[in-house]
Amino acid sequence: MNRPTPTRPAPAATAPPTAPPTAAAPPRPGLLGRLGVWSVHHFKAVLAGWLLLVVGLGAFAPQVTSALSGAGWQASGSESVRVRTLAEEHFAGNASSAIQIVVAADRPVTEPAVQQTIAEAGKIAAADARISTVVAPQPGATISQDGRTAVLLAGAGASPDDMVRAADDLKGPLDSLSTDGISVHATGASVLWSDFNTANHDAMMKSEIMSWPVTLAVLVLAFGSLVAAGLPLLLTMAGLAASAGSLVLISHLFPVSIWAMNFAMMFALALGIDYALFLVVRFRAARAAGKSGPQAVAETMDTAGKAVLLSGATVLVSLSAVMLVPSPAFRSMAGGIMLAVLFVLAATLTLLPAVLGRLGHRVDSLALPWAKRRQQQTSPRFAAWGERLWKHPLRWGALALAVLVALAAPVVGLRTAMPSIAVLPADADARAGYTAVQQAFGPGAPGTLQILTPADRADATARVVAADPGIAGVMPAQNAADGSGWSMIQAVPTVDPSSPDLSGTVHSLRDSLPADALVGGAAVENLDLQHLLTEKTPLVIGVVMALGFVLLLVALRAPLIAALGTVAGLLSTGAAFGVARLVFQDGHGAGLLGFKSQGFLDGWAPVFFFAMIFAIAMDYTVFLLASAKEHYERTGDPKEAMVGALAHSGRVIFAAAGVMVAVFFTFAVSGPLPPKEMGIVLGVAVLLDAALVRLVLLPIVLRLTGRAAWHTPRWLDRVLPRIPFSHS
Repeated sequence: MNRPTPTRPAPAATAPPTAPPTAAAPPRPGLLGRLGVWSVHHFKAVLAGWLLLVVGLGAFAPQVTSALSGAGWQASGSESVRVRTLAEEHFAGNASSAIQIVVAADRPVTEPAVQQTIAEAGKIAAADARISTVVAPQPGATISQDGRTAVLLAGAGASPDDMVRAADDLKGPLDSLSTDGISVHATGASVLWSDFNTANHDAMMKSEIMSWPVTLAVLVLAFGSLVAAGLPLLLTMAGLAASAGSLVLISHLFPVSIWAMNFAMMFALALGIDYALFLVVRFRAARAAGKSGPQAVAETMDTAGKAVLLSGATVLVSLSAVMLVPSPAFRSMAGGIMLAVLFVLAATLTLLPAVLGRLGHRVDSLALPWAKRRQQQTSPRFAAWGERLWKHPLRWGALALAVLVALAAPVVGLRTAMPSIAVLPADADARAGYTAVQQAFGPGAPGTLQILTPADRADATARVVAADPGIAGVMPAQNAADGSGWSMIQAVPTVDPSSPDLSGTVHSLRDSLPADALVGGAAVENLDLQHLLTEKTPLVIGVVMALGFVLLLVALRAPLIAALGTVAGLLSTGAAFGVARLVFQDGHGAGLLGFKSQGFLDGWAPVFFFAMIFAIAMDYTVFLLASAKEHYERTGDPKEAMVGALAHSGRVIFAAAGVMVAVFFTFAVSGPLPPKEMGIVLGVAVLLDAALVRLVLLPIVLRLTGRAAWHTPRWLDRVLPRIPFSHS
C-alpha cells in the first residue's frame, strides 16, 4: 500500500512572515466626508471664516427693517403698473403711490381752525423731498358734500418703495396735528403698506419671543443634552445674521420686500434645526461605535450629509419656481428664503462638522439624567411603529388617507382675493383715513380708478366711464401739464375696493374703452396681481413637482419611489388649504384666533405657500428615503429598509416637525391676518405631512412596493450618476 509522501516544510529563512490579524481599514471618505474631515482638521480656519462672515454681514443686519421695502406687490408689465408710471411722470405724482392726507372735522373745513390744520399738514408733506407736489382740497372733488372732510394729495416724487418710507416718516407729524374735533390721518396704498409693515414687524417680534422657549424645550427633549441642543441654534444664528446682512446689501441694487426677511427667519430656524438634528444624531451613533472624531464626522457627512445636501437642493429648487411669477415682492421673498437656506446649508456642511469633531464625546455634555436613550441613533419606539406598519399596512394607510382626503375636500370651494383694509389694526392710520374717506365720499372712494386716455378723446372716454353701472361718479378730465397729450379721468366705483364686483367693473371698462385708454389705480393693481397669480399658479405647481421629482430620481435612482414620494406631498398641501378654507374663508375659529373673516383666502397664499409647503415636505421625504436607501444598499431587504428608516430618522422627523409646528403656530396668535394665514397653513401642513404622510403613508408605500420601489431600469442606470448613501 502506497503511502503519501509527506510534504517537507520550506526553509524558515524563505517563509513569508505571518502578519498579525488587524481590523479592516476604514473606507475612504467620499467628497462630503473629506470636506467634513478637512473642516475638523482646520477648525480654527473654519471658525474664523464664519466669524468674519457673520460679523461682517451681521453688522448690516440692524438696518434690515429700514432698508427693505414694503411695496413691490404688483404684476410687473401690467396695465395698472403702466398707469402708475405715467401718472408719476405726467400728472405731478398723482399716482396710486401718492399719499392722501384726510382732515375730518366736526365743523366746516372753511373755518379758520380747520384751514390752519390743512395748511400745516400741507407744509409737513411739502417739506419731504419725496413728495413732488401738494394739491390742496378741491371743492366738488376732494371736499365732501357736507363740507366737513377734506383730502390733500401729496404726489409721489419717488419710487413706490421710497413712498412707503415717506409714509413711515410723515404719519407721526401728521397725527400730531389732530385736536379735539379735528382728526388728521394719512392713507392710500403707501400708507397701507407702511402700517402693515409695522404691524407685521411687531407680530414677528412677538412670535419670535413666543417661539424660542418652545423651540429650546423641543430641542432639549429631542437631544437630551444641553450642548447638543445648542448646535442647531449655532447654525440658525449664523444663517440669520449672514442672510439679514446680505439682504440689506442686495437692497441697494434692487428693492427687496421686508417679507423676504420674515420668511428667511422662519426657514433659517426650521431648516437649521432639521439639518443639525440629522447630523448630530448620526455623529453620536458613529462615536458610540468607537470611531474617532474625524472618522465619525466622515461617516456622518457621507450619509446624513448627503441627505442634508439633497434636502437643501430640493428646497432651493422648489422656491426657485416662485421666480416664475413676475412680481418684485414674490421674487424677492423667494430670493430671501433661498439666501437663508444657502447660508444654513453652508454652515451645516462646514461649521457643524468642525464643531462636532472638536467636541467629540463632549457633544453629550450636560445630558439630562432621564434622557440617556435620546443619545441613541435608533429609536425603539419608531422601530416598533415600523414593524406595526409592516404587519398592517392597509389598516393604517386607509386611516391616514381618509383623514387627509376629508381635510382636503373643502379646498374645492376655496376663494382667493387680495387683502382688504381689514387686515390692518383698527387704529392704523391708513385704516382710519380709509374709513373717513368712505364715510365722506362713498364706499368706493378709497378705490378710485385712474383712467388715462389721449387728450383729444377725453370727453368721449369720460362719457363711456360715466355710463358704466359700476361707476358712482366721474371727476372732470385733467390734462397733463407737460404737454404729453395724456388726460386723466378719475372715477369712483359703487363698491368697496375689496368687493368682488369691482373686478367686473374693471373688465367692463377695459372692454368698452378704446384700446389706447388705460385703467389703473391702487385697487386695480391688486386685481391685476390677483389675475397674474391665478394664471401662474398651475405653472409654478407643475415646475415645483417636476423639479422635485428629478432631484429625487437623481439621488435615489428609483423612479417609482421618487414619483410616489413627490405626489405624496400633494396630500398634506391639499389638506392644509382645506383647513385654510374652513378657518379663513368660512370663519371657523376666527374668534379664537382674534380675526374677522374676509370671506376668502389672501390671493398670494396658494402659489407661495405651495412652494414653501412642498419644500418642507420634500425635506422630510429626503431624510426618510435617504435613510431607507442606505439600509437597502446595505441589506437588500425591503423590510429592513422601511423599518430601519423609521428607526433611524423617525425621531428626527418628529422632533424637527414639532419645532416647525411650534414656530409656525406662534404666527397664528399674533399680528395681522396674513401672518395668521401663514402660521395656520404652514403649521397644519407640517403637522399633517410629518404625522400622516412621512411617518405613515410613505413607509406603507415602501412596504407595498417592496423591491420595485428601488428598481432602476437599465437605460436609466446608464444615465444617472451613482450616489451611495451607505458608508461601507
